[in-house]
Amino acid sequence: MLQKTKAIVLHSLKYGDSSLIIDLLTEEEGRLTFIVRLPKTPKGKIKKQYFQPMTLLDIAFDFRPHASMQRIKDIRIDIPFTTIPFDPIKSSILLFISEFLLYITRSEQYNKALYQFVAKSVEWLDTATDHLANFHLTFMLHLSKFIGFHPNLSEATPYAFFDLRNAEFCYQIPLHTDYLKPNEANIVLKLFRMNYESMHLFRFSREERNYITEIILRYYTLHIPSMPTLNSFAILKEIFE
Repeated sequence: MLQKTKAIVLHSLKYGDSSLIIDLLTEEEGRLTFIVRLPKTPKGKIKKQYFQPMTLLDIAFDFRPHASMQRIKDIRIDIPFTTIPFDPIKSSILLFISEFLLYITRSEQYNKALYQFVAKSVEWLDTATDHLANFHLTFMLHLSKFIGFHPNLSEATPYAFFDLRNAEFCYQIPLHTDYLKPNEANIVLKLFRMNYESMHLFRFSREERNYITEIILRYYTLHIPSMPTLNSFAILKEIFE
C-alpha cells in the first residue's frame, strides 16, 4: 500500500557500498526503519543530504506493516532549514535531540501530536536568533506530555519531594533512592513553566544546566530502561556558558 507522510530523520547508518539504513519518525505511522539505495549519479531523486539529523521530509513509500525495513518511493524536503546547517550551536542541539529521540521513540506507533510537537520545535529552533541555552531542557520536559509519563503536578509545592519512578510530587521520602529533595524538585517544578518564548528568563550556569539535564535524562532512563548514555551529551555540555 502506497503511504504518504511527513517524516523526521533520527539516524542514518551506511549499509554496504551504496545504501543507508534510516530511522524516521513519521506523522502517519510512527517510528519506522527504511533501507535506501543511493543513486550513482547526482540526478537521482534520493540524495544523501536528505538524511541529516532532524531533517523534515515528505515521503511516499510502499508500507508493509510486518516488514523490518520499508522502501522509499519518492522523497523531498518538507521544510528546508535556513540557519541550522550553518550554526554549530544549533547543529549540536539537534544532534543531541536526534539521539535522544532515537531511543525515546523506539516503540512509538501513530502519535500525530508527538510528531507535530517535534516538528514545530525544530522549526522554532531554525528561526530563533538567540537565547537557545535552555532549548533542550524545555524540549525534553514538554516531550513527556506526549509519550505517557508526564509528571503529576497536582501535589507540587516548594516543600515536596519528587518521586522520579512514579512521576509525582509527594510529602514523604519514597522507599527507594530515585527521588529529588525539595530544593531540586522545586527547580523541576519551575522548569515545567518554561516554553520556548519564556525560557530565556530562566538563567543557569553551565554546571547547573548540565546537572538539570542529567536529572531529566535519569528520569527518562527510569521509564525507558533500555536507554543508554547519550554520546552527544558530551558535546552539548561544552557549548553554553
